[in-house]
Amino acid sequence: MAIEIERKYLIDLEKLGTLKNGNKIKQGYITTNKDAVVRVRVKNNKGYLTIKGSNIGVSRLEFEYEIPLVEANEILDKLCQKPIIDKTRYIIDIHNHIWEVDIFHGDNEGLVIAEVELKDENEHIEFPLWIKEEVTGDIKYYNSNLMKYPYSQWKNSYK
Repeated sequence: MAIEIERKYLIDLEKLGTLKNGNKIKQGYITTNKDAVVRVRVKNNKGYLTIKGSNIGVSRLEFEYEIPLVEANEILDKLCQKPIIDKTRYIIDIHNHIWEVDIFHGDNEGLVIAEVELKDENEHIEFPLWIKEEVTGDIKYYNSNLMKYPYSQWKNSYK
C-alpha cells in the first residue's frame, strides 16, 4: 500500500529567489469525489495515471503508474474535465527535505504553492525563509479543486 504524507504552503517568491530547471506539468482529472481522485499527468514527456484516496490528516493512499505519453495526452484531451491544470514545478533540496514549488499558469496564474513530502505525519520540518502560510487540508488548494474553481475566480468567492 502506498501512502503519501504531504504538507502544503503558500510562499513568498521574492524571498525564494531565482528558480532554475523547472518541469512543465499538465494534469487533468477523470473523476473527483470525496473518496478518491483519478488524474492523468504529463511531465518530462512521460505520462502518469494516479489514483489518490481521501485525506486522513495529512496522509492518503496514492498509487501512480507510468503510461504511454500518447495515451496520457489523449486522456487529457478527451476524458479529463476542463480546464487542465498547467504548472511548472521546481525541486528544491533544503534542510534534508525535498520541496516541490509549483508555479501555476493559465486559469490559476498567480498561485504559487510549495509541497513537502514526509516520512511520518509528526516529522519535524525546518522551514525555509520563503514559507508564508500552511494550507494543508484547505481544499481550495487541492489541484483537483483548482480545476473546478481556478485561482483566477477566487476574487469572487475565496480571496
